[in-house]
Amino acid sequence: MRDLSVYAPILRRYIAKRADPADVDDLVQDVMLRMHVRGQSEAIANIEGYLFQVAASVLTDRARRDRTRERGAHCELTEPLHPVEDRTPERVLRGREDVDRLVEALEAMPDLTRDAFVLHRFEEMSYDAIGEHLGISTSAVGRHLMKAMRFLAARDLP
Repeated sequence: MRDLSVYAPILRRYIAKRADPADVDDLVQDVMLRMHVRGQSEAIANIEGYLFQVAASVLTDRARRDRTRERGAHCELTEPLHPVEDRTPERVLRGREDVDRLVEALEAMPDLTRDAFVLHRFEEMSYDAIGEHLGISTSAVGRHLMKAMRFLAARDLP
């Protein structure tokens, strides 16, 4: 196979006129890759003409791919738009420990108080719905929820 690197500068200029400057190196590489894959199965009479035909094909393929993937609609992942979550191993461990402590506290809580608390906090049911579900009055639901809050606060849980 012929050394195609001598065509790289002119190929780079050709592509730079038709593509985003940030993509020029990638596109030149794509052209060279296609030429390399083609190998020497058949002799090419006009290597420059063929090279630019491959370059045009690479540009067309890139344009199709960009339209399909809506590349113009993409935005950069910058800090203001996509803040990095501060998830450190220590924070994850502390969170797991808090969950374990909450589960232990819920298991130690009186049954009716725990049921009212779980239905309100995790199932997001209203006081009336909880009262109807547990067969107690709405005011009793409020008392059980206050009791649950005091129970958790005594164990330094949110």
